[in-house]
Amino acid sequence: MGTFRLAFPGILVWLFLLIFGISSCKEHAATDHSLFPPYATTGRVIMYDSLLLSVLDTASPIEIIGQGFNWSEGPLWLPEQKKLLFSDVPENVIYVWEEQSGIAEYLKPAGYTGPSSVRAEGSNGLALDNDGNLIICQHGDRSVAKMKADLNHPKADYFPLATNYNGKKFNSPNDLCISSGGDIFFTDPPYGLPGQDDDPAREMEFNGVYRLMSNGSVLLIDAELTRPNGVALSGDEKKLYIANSDPARAIWMEYTLDDFYNPVSKKVLLDKTEDVASKKGLPDGLKVHSSGLLFATGPGGVLVIHPDGRHLGTIDTGQATANCAFDAEENYLYMTADDFLMRVRLRK
Repeated sequence: MGTFRLAFPGILVWLFLLIFGISSCKEHAATDHSLFPPYATTGRVIMYDSLLLSVLDTASPIEIIGQGFNWSEGPLWLPEQKKLLFSDVPENVIYVWEEQSGIAEYLKPAGYTGPSSVRAEGSNGLALDNDGNLIICQHGDRSVAKMKADLNHPKADYFPLATNYNGKKFNSPNDLCISSGGDIFFTDPPYGLPGQDDDPAREMEFNGVYRLMSNGSVLLIDAELTRPNGVALSGDEKKLYIANSDPARAIWMEYTLDDFYNPVSKKVLLDKTEDVASKKGLPDGLKVHSSGLLFATGPGGVLVIHPDGRHLGTIDTGQATANCAFDAEENYLYMTADDFLMRVRLRK
């Protein structure tokens, strides 16, 4: 079982966690990662603009629903199963969480399928295509791939959808989103390569943002970002948002798209480089709420950002927070934060 590293506000909260959180974990026959109600809470919701109250109550507790991961990432809600999938990138495994049974291993190997004697990064971003297939950004295999099995009977058997651009292998596809027409937008920083930009196996001269079309063609959207990471489309699919997880340029980009998903302009939506030195985390995963607000992990936790670039508030998890996902009804935001899985209730 992992050890909590959170700085809780008082000894009573720590004792509550010790008595109820950990004992509950031992009481249930689940994995060592599982926690059960009553969940321990941490952090706080910080408001900078009252518009935040349309989606989030500042009194909403941030619940810790799982623990002990190496680096949790890529949360994805399965609406029919009412379960959450998420990656542990260094451990090459995808886990599944559900309210009643907690956390269990779902898929392994998840992102690297080579020799077991080689340790390589696993899966990262996860998404469902329009046919309900699981699409995975695979660091170790350096591909965007589809799991061949259905969601209810997972099997580590994959069909690669994209492995290269102009004959050169991707660095390590990181995060993705899928349009209503089936196009897959994904980012390709070097995080899955041991030497990153200087890795001898690297074939790309840049870290790109791409669009994988339904006919298998791969189009380059941007080659200028130093560390492209999280990616999301606006509800009307007229905007594409990209997080750049470079501590020297911690920004979120906005791309305006035409009717054929081609970028016609781009701009910096928000720059938080000045916060990197004092707050944990970098621009990483992001999701767009039905209201149009962006929930974007970054310095301090999960930033809630208006489409006009205003920073409305932050869900301060106390951890470097990698990614987030809504459930189907947007009742909760689920967050992967270092070695924890967390959630916070939203307002309707």
